[in-house]
Amino acid sequence: MKFSLIVCTYQRPNAVVSLLKSVQQQTLYPNEIIIVDGSTDTKTTKILSNHSFEKVCYYKVDEKNRGLTKQRNFGISKIASDTNIVCFLDDDTLLDKAYFKELIQTYKKTDAIAVGGFITNEVTWKPLQGSIKYDEFEMDGFVRKMGQRNAIRKSFHLLSDKPPGVMPEFSNGFSVSFLPPTGKYYEVEYFMGGVASYKKEVFSAVRFNTYFEGYGLYEDLDFCLRVSRLGKLYVNTNAKVEHHHHEDGRPNKFMYGKMVVRNGWYVWRVKYHKPTFKNRLKWNFTVFLLTLLRLSNVLTSNKRKEAFTETVGRCYGWFSLVFNKPKINI
Repeated sequence: MKFSLIVCTYQRPNAVVSLLKSVQQQTLYPNEIIIVDGSTDTKTTKILSNHSFEKVCYYKVDEKNRGLTKQRNFGISKIASDTNIVCFLDDDTLLDKAYFKELIQTYKKTDAIAVGGFITNEVTWKPLQGSIKYDEFEMDGFVRKMGQRNAIRKSFHLLSDKPPGVMPEFSNGFSVSFLPPTGKYYEVEYFMGGVASYKKEVFSAVRFNTYFEGYGLYEDLDFCLRVSRLGKLYVNTNAKVEHHHHEDGRPNKFMYGKMVVRNGWYVWRVKYHKPTFKNRLKWNFTVFLLTLLRLSNVLTSNKRKEAFTETVGRCYGWFSLVFNKPKINI
């Protein structure tokens, strides 16, 4: 199988170089690497000109094609005609040496039309020993902490009854970070867009949705939910990646909070066009709980201004749904 790698970047020159150095160490190397740079400066251009990475095609796009979903669609338009698999990586990731080998192997061993990688440095898992605690999550003999917001949702019976990577009818399901490090393939409906791959033919039917402008929060969820209508998606927990959340190029906290709610509503309705009254109540109560929790960080966090600003953004996004709901692009 021939495969292409697309990396969309914005204002992160050093991160891109670190990623490409980890790609150099791969046991299976991409047939082409397409860098789509939406930066407003020339730092990425200059730093890449000082390095010699094999099979790299670099494109610097203008404002018309700037933004994560637009840059991904631009990258797709540049892939070689004989490509079988199209891979995407966030510019702030670092790869295990066997990442691409494991990813491509999944297509050979399953009926997948899309495969996601497995992020290793964000969650601490441990083997199950005895009973689990109230704030813990168990799957396939491994245990991890659920986190405060999920523990609170559990108290109100608002946790998903679906496996990780599958959206329940009121949305707010378990992310793929709740898949354990077993080395297995797990069938899912969605995975992280920054460690993703798809068969080329997928893009004849589905493209990244430009509703998700700029930073594009949840654009990967939207895309995967639409792709899942075409065939099966898997996460290979042996396709290992580290994600080092680089702060450059991220939106301000007000915009982020607004996107959490509005984009969250959007992807929910992509999967469930007409949710029941009960599930509407559960979705809205979940928004209320998580907004209240974020507001509490004003008192408990050392980043009080960020917590307050994001809370205001969440409130604005929530109330804006009353008068200005997004138009769903199915």
